[in-house]
Amino acid sequence: MAESFYDIGKMEAIRLLYEGTPFTPFSSPRFTTGQNSTVITAQAMKVEGIDFDLVYFPLKHLGYKAAVAVTGELYAAMATPKVLSVILGVSSKLDIKEIRELWSGIVTGAREFGYSDVALDLVPSPNGLTISISASGELTQLTASRTPKPKTKDLLCVSGRLGAAYLGLRVLENARKTFDAEGTQPDLEKYRMIVGAYLKPELEAGLPERLASAEIYPSAGRFITRGLSDAVKSIARETGLGAKVYADKIPFEGNSFALGKELDIDPVSAAMNGGDDCQILFAIPILSFEKFRRDFQTFDIIGHLAEPDAGEVLVTPDGVELPLRAQGWSD
Repeated sequence: MAESFYDIGKMEAIRLLYEGTPFTPFSSPRFTTGQNSTVITAQAMKVEGIDFDLVYFPLKHLGYKAAVAVTGELYAAMATPKVLSVILGVSSKLDIKEIRELWSGIVTGAREFGYSDVALDLVPSPNGLTISISASGELTQLTASRTPKPKTKDLLCVSGRLGAAYLGLRVLENARKTFDAEGTQPDLEKYRMIVGAYLKPELEAGLPERLASAEIYPSAGRFITRGLSDAVKSIARETGLGAKVYADKIPFEGNSFALGKELDIDPVSAAMNGGDDCQILFAIPILSFEKFRRDFQTFDIIGHLAEPDAGEVLVTPDGVELPLRAQGWSD
């Protein structure tokens, strides 16, 4: 029989979770910044039944994705990750073995992205699992001083394929309905890449350092978790400029359009308004274009900043400009 938190107690549970990791329990995470460096913070909260479903979401993948969620925010700001703080709201249905799986995913992400310290607290939850995670990183004075002022024609570049995570979520939701109705396990092998985009997103470790080493400094950046439209509109608001995104330049997973037809979902709409893509959107100065294209080939150029009166638009292949819409924004 699996051990419950009631049996072993909170403090012992935390101690057990830290065993075998390079981190120390019960510490107050902190780090020392360089002279005039800036501390950048990021927070995320994931709630069972709203942000994830444990029926099909492996706990280790869920923990890793939580680490990606806040690290991506730091990377978009060109900050180096330093410390991570995690609070888990745990319900009685989860035992120490299951929380260890979740924690192992968080620790894997923390090690991969170079965090020096990770803090953990456990609190009871009456309604399933809740993950509250925050990260702090350092933006050096050198990077801040070399960050250029955003200009029209700065290139909008995205780190990976878009819309796949939303499509993957829809595949998993349909599979669950099939299982509930028929009791059979659907074969998801042909959707492996699409489903993987949702369950275990990838983030290139050390990206800010690679950019700085190449002397490429984005004029703006956003982490895409609520659709490309939201990220583009955020950059436009921050810079005071307009933005144009070209629909035929958006990168998609190979079978996105076939799957979109099967699910009756437009992949372009999934990219613009779907969630959980976990990709980075940078505005790259036009003078850095050749070096950026050579050294960062995983990025795709999908548009550019524009004059303010251009607004934020999606340009269709036939040249029609459609105003961007995003949840949470009034137009």
